[in-house]
Amino acid sequence: MYYLPEPPYFLMFVGFFTGITCGVAFEATLKQIVNTWYKSSAKPADLLDSSTLQLPFLGICVGICVFLASGVEIFLMNRWVSYAISLPMTIFIGALVWTQLGKLLEQLQKGGSKAIDLDAFF
Repeated sequence: MYYLPEPPYFLMFVGFFTGITCGVAFEATLKQIVNTWYKSSAKPADLLDSSTLQLPFLGICVGICVFLASGVEIFLMNRWVSYAISLPMTIFIGALVWTQLGKLLEQLQKGGSKAIDLDAFF
């Protein structure tokens, strides 16, 4: 008897839900930490080192990795290959976002929102 595997639609939904819920938690935590940072004289590097901000970001990365791997698995029908593709991509993009957030917070500390040159984007 031949077994035809079902596509991982449930894992795709779980990954998407995890990414969204952790994103909401990350947004709330980041707002709270930035408000605390604005009132005190802490450095932005100290804010990014706190586990209260790292844990929701890690949850976002895990959720997006599962979502991407499930989406690739629908087309490739191989779980190992799909995770081999999505895991490095998620780690790379997550590291880029984390370093960009750190640079943005440092730039805001130096000169506030006027330090961000919006003319470079337009």
